[in-house]
Amino acid sequence: MFLPNLCSFHHILMLSVFTGAANGYYNSHWSQCIYSSSDFSDMVYLIDYYFNKYVYVQYNSTVGKFVGFSEFGVKTAEYWNKNPEFLQQLKADVDRVCRHNAELYKTAIHDKAVAPVVKLSLVKRGDSRHPSLLMCSAYDFYPEKIKVSWLRDGVVVTSDVTSTEKMPNGDWYYQIHTELEYIPKAGEKISCMVEHAGFEKPMIYDWNPPLPEFEWNTPLLFTAGVAALMLGIIIAAAGFIYYKSK
Repeated sequence: MFLPNLCSFHHILMLSVFTGAANGYYNSHWSQCIYSSSDFSDMVYLIDYYFNKYVYVQYNSTVGKFVGFSEFGVKTAEYWNKNPEFLQQLKADVDRVCRHNAELYKTAIHDKAVAPVVKLSLVKRGDSRHPSLLMCSAYDFYPEKIKVSWLRDGVVVTSDVTSTEKMPNGDWYYQIHTELEYIPKAGEKISCMVEHAGFEKPMIYDWNPPLPEFEWNTPLLFTAGVAALMLGIIIAAAGFIYYKSK
């Protein structure tokens, strides 16, 4: 699953009404080109028309006509849909505007993408009653668009997840950090999935928890005990030899 790409064009017209205050009516339209495939075969051209932040009519290239969302919007859509030349021009804009600009973006930016460096770390250790806190960090990636998800046994987690905003490093690269709070279960696999233009496919990083403290302390204690025992034997043997030689 790759991230959808979006390029948009926003135009605003303000009609002021002089009532003694800085009031006004805002009429705007927002053009968007949305796609996710590398060959732009799923390109969708949307034009939303707003009046005071509310959409009243929309053009969708997959539908091929305008659709109204208010009484005025329905009348406007009916009027524009009676103009075949206008609809044909908008249909041609899928190639002339959307695909053309998407190809320029792919050549100038997308193809020069830098894949992120991903690191998983344990922020807080938990047990059967207290949650653990894991962090998945992505560093030094470009462009900015990225998606980071948590998986539990291959299923995307939608709760107990927090994330920072994408933060610029100041050197054209970005970083992002997301945390998962969960109660550990035996045999469960926790993974971090990262989707970015620098990867040919979504990358999955499995969390390998560190050994519990008693598991890694026991071999160290055993090794130290054996070393102390051997040292004691050597000292005793040296003392016995010295005693016999005298």
